[in-house]
Order: sequence, then C-alpha cells, then structure tokens
Amino acid sequence: MKFGLYSSIANPPRGEHLERSIDEVIAEAQLAEACGFDSCFFGEHHQDRDGFLPSPLIVATAVAARTKTLRVGTSVILLPLHHPVRVAEDVITLDLVSKGRVILGVGIGYQADDFRAFAVPFEQRLALFEESVEIVRLCWAGEQFSFRGKHYTLEDVQVRPRPFQKPGPPLWIGASVTAAARRAGRIADGFVGTPSTGLDNATRLADAYKDAAREAGRPAEVIQMRDAWVASTRAEADAVYGPHVMTAYRYYWEHRLAEFANMPEGTKFTLESLAPDRLILGEPETCVREFQRWQNTTGASTFLLRLRHAHSGGPPHAEIMKAIRLFGERVLPYLKG
Repeated sequence: MKFGLYSSIANPPRGEHLERSIDEVIAEAQLAEACGFDSCFFGEHHQDRDGFLPSPLIVATAVAARTKTLRVGTSVILLPLHHPVRVAEDVITLDLVSKGRVILGVGIGYQADDFRAFAVPFEQRLALFEESVEIVRLCWAGEQFSFRGKHYTLEDVQVRPRPFQKPGPPLWIGASVTAAARRAGRIADGFVGTPSTGLDNATRLADAYKDAAREAGRPAEVIQMRDAWVASTRAEADAVYGPHVMTAYRYYWEHRLAEFANMPEGTKFTLESLAPDRLILGEPETCVREFQRWQNTTGASTFLLRLRHAHSGGPPHAEIMKAIRLFGERVLPYLKG
C-alpha cells in the first residue's frame, strides 16, 4: 500500500490568518515525507467563509519546493471552472518544478457557489468536464491539435514544454456516485473514492470503476480517501479527532450529499453510529487491520488520509503532527510495499 495526506486548508469561521495554516500544512507534509508517506493532496473551493484556499496547485508547488520525494497533487481541481489549456500548462510547470512528482486529480464539483464565482452554469459542468479531460491529454501529448466540442473550439494548439512524466502526470478522477466512477474507468488513470462513504458503497463504486476500466482496456488504480486517525487508544482518537470529523459530516448530512442521502431512516447522527465501516481510527493495531480490510475489499493501492478538516479547521496542528509520527512508527511499516 501507499499512503498520502489530504489537507483541507481553512480557518473557520472567518478565514483569518490562513498564512499560519499554510505553514502548518507544509510542516505536516515535510514530517509525512520523513515518516514514510508517499504523497500529499489539496482541494479547491471558492467563496467559502472559512477561507478554504482556492488554488491547490499553488499550495502543491509550495510543498514540492520544501520536499524531495513526496508526490504532490490535487484532490480535486474543479475542472469545469478552468480553461483546460491553462490547467494543462500549470500542471506541466509543476511537473517540471517537482521533477515528475505531480498527480492531477479532477472532479466535476458539487457546490453551486463554486460555479457562481466563475459564472459557469452548474448544469453544464459534466459536458465541460469531459471535454476538458480530453483537451488536457491532447496538450500533454505535445503535438499540434485542433478540437471542436460543444464548449471549446481550439485551432492548431501545440503546448510546450512537454511534461516531465511521459506521456503525462497521472490523471485521477474523484467520484461519489456510480456514473462518475464508471466515467473514471473510461477516461482516467485512477479513481479516488469519497472519504465519508461507508465500506459497502465504497466497494460498489470501486467495482463499477474497475469494470468500466476493464471494458475500456485501461489499467485500474483505486485510491481511497479516508477519514482516519491513530492514537494510543480508541478513546483518545474519539476525543481528539471525533469532534472535527463530525463537524464535516454535519455539513454533508444537512446538504444530503450522496453518501448520506440514502442512510436508513432513524440513523442517529453520532460518532458511534457513523464510525463503523466508515472511519479508520483507534490504536495502531486496529488501524493496520482496518486498512488491510479496506484494501482486500475495495482493491485500493493507495490511501489518502484526511486528518485536517475544513469545516472545523482542526484538529490542532500539534495533534496532527503527533498522529503523523504514530502512523509512521506503528502503522505504515506493517502495510507499505
């Protein structure tokens, strides 16, 4: 297994002093590299009152400049909001800066406010997304091309320079519903499962992705983003991490995101109720067993751990550093390889 961090950089309620959060995330990435983690990833949102950083590639570049082996990536860039040639060029630049350490994760988006900021019609996001993926790959190929789609018409475009990685950086698609997972199988290099869904649904999505990849003749790579925390005891993990992950889940619950919309009627909104088969948390031995179970069930090759949450701004940096060290000392050595 390979392991990465996913960091939501925000500081609720008003998004003040984000420069401190950036410094903390860079320090967390440096420690993660030293502790055996393979990668770190950042996401994108706009107009969030908590200051959620809107430019993940810039943050990834800052981390790449302060690390040596850690892969840096996006999970995800909201591709319909950006011109695909610009995205392709920015990723090429980071790929050269990092000497081939970048991974591009993309998604279609689900928050209307993100689209209002760019005057992009929310209902057109899927068509924009699919055209953009095709254009990004054409840009990375380095040959002159023209493209005529519903949203983009390009004539005689040839992007230089070429990416450091050949034929280009890995392109992953994040998905939380079956149609998106199958889309990832058809056109992506990897599928990133949503972190807050349960094991049964995560497995169904991964299977749908793998089936579509096989039908398309593409190799499949399953990445599971998980809400996870390691501590000396389960009680400590619940106390330190529980309030922060539940603040995030409160948002998903109230907005009826896909992974919460179909919960059985009467499900209680408590950590005790939501944690089983969803969160990976507790003492090191429990975490090792849970990651093994998730890998055996979903076929994941990589786990991205969401330690830092946007909706609460925590857990505190010192606690995250402590957890990274414990993952490196007591969990990763039994799972890496």
